[in-house]
Amino acid sequence: MRSPRPLVTTPTRHLALSAAPQEANYYGSLTQVGTVSLGLDAEGQEVFVPFSALLPMVAPNDLVFDGWDISSLNLAEAMRRAKVLDWELQEQLWPHMEALRPRPSVYIPEFIAANQSTRADNLIPGSRAQQLEQIRKDIRDFRSSAGLDKVIVLWTANTERFCEVVPGLNDTAENLLRTIELGREVSPSTLFAVASILEGCAFLNGSPQNTLVPGALELACQRRVFVGGDDFKSGQTKVKSVLVDFLISSGLKTMSIVSYNHLGNNDGQNLSAPLQFRSKEVSKSNVVDDMVQSNPVLYMPGEEPDHCVVIKYVPYVGDSKRALDEYTSELMLGGTNTLVLHNTCEDSLLAAPIMLDLALLTELCQRVSFCTDADPEPQTFHPVLSLLSFLFKAPLVPPGSPVINALFRQRSCIENILRACVGLPPQNHMLLEHKMERPGPSLKQVGPLAAARPVSNKKGPVPASTNGCTGDANGHPVEEPQMPTT
Repeated sequence: MRSPRPLVTTPTRHLALSAAPQEANYYGSLTQVGTVSLGLDAEGQEVFVPFSALLPMVAPNDLVFDGWDISSLNLAEAMRRAKVLDWELQEQLWPHMEALRPRPSVYIPEFIAANQSTRADNLIPGSRAQQLEQIRKDIRDFRSSAGLDKVIVLWTANTERFCEVVPGLNDTAENLLRTIELGREVSPSTLFAVASILEGCAFLNGSPQNTLVPGALELACQRRVFVGGDDFKSGQTKVKSVLVDFLISSGLKTMSIVSYNHLGNNDGQNLSAPLQFRSKEVSKSNVVDDMVQSNPVLYMPGEEPDHCVVIKYVPYVGDSKRALDEYTSELMLGGTNTLVLHNTCEDSLLAAPIMLDLALLTELCQRVSFCTDADPEPQTFHPVLSLLSFLFKAPLVPPGSPVINALFRQRSCIENILRACVGLPPQNHMLLEHKMERPGPSLKQVGPLAAARPVSNKKGPVPASTNGCTGDANGHPVEEPQMPTT
């Protein structure tokens, strides 16, 4: 029996009152809760199924977890320290979590904030080459001991400072491997990326720094291993990728976007250091670029909105991040429109289902091959898995590919690729069947229009329909023809 633990209070969280006990769910997961339209049934109604039912996907309950951390706390103790979950739920999870202990990890102080040093008590010793080899050994051990078919590695650790891309250092796969061997500058996350790629495991970067430097991307292409990134898209940025798309698509010229955040978890503490904040600022700021470039009527070449991002560390609020946004757009006749939003979002609980989706979609993509009319030889997706853009703030794409940040375009990409895999056409939302004057024979008319009497071709009054309306096909009243007078 474990010793009693002090009560942890989290003043920023509130218990939801419900008539029935809440059951475990995957709210926030695209694959588990999101749905896809298969088309229209015989009654002309859309049929929806979960993403996970469209193609055979791994069930999230079948995933096996392992990992590394510079902190030696077991997952139960880490859960208590994080103060994300309600106390009652922590109590229920404790016996399942306390046996899970992270493997030692890589700590290079100059890449993360100095305030993280007190946590760094679980480290891989040795040179960079020795650390790389230990990570590879850990991956092999995990795969073997758990009897796994595949391993997918996600970087969910602290935001690092940006790593300068230097010719001869990390610009090619050969130079990057030599840099590691010689013990020159390489970030911890890049070490994990290289180890994963060398072991044939997909690597996904959930933080904003440039983990996948050109040398790492080249290595992934050489080994034909999937990589993806950067930075989980969970709260404020996801809203921004919807709202700016809405404003510009509506013909409003958005000229100012100001985003302010304050949070109190360890992520916020790490981001209080200037170099780590800069990494986050870059990933948050680029999210509107493609939407601005999509409308040359509103924006001249080189013109873009003022975009400011502020992040502050406020320990009291814990994981319950506050996000305040102001969007100012120009209107016709010299007017302006300002939208102000306040969003309270629990970052960790928004990010958790994103991690699951990334693993499940990446694993699915590893089983997909296809051919085209121009190239009949079967092929797989490009190693830079841009299909995952929906889940990242700053999506990585293959060289020369456009970067898409608009959220619904990203979602449509995933949906249409999955539809293509089962032989369905792309979803275009046209619903032409419901917009034709004479619906096709495959669409059964339902509702008031089905019972309407046909309009006579003869001159004279138009017969009244059963809904009490008279008029032409557009609902306009039709007058009786006037006879000429003599």
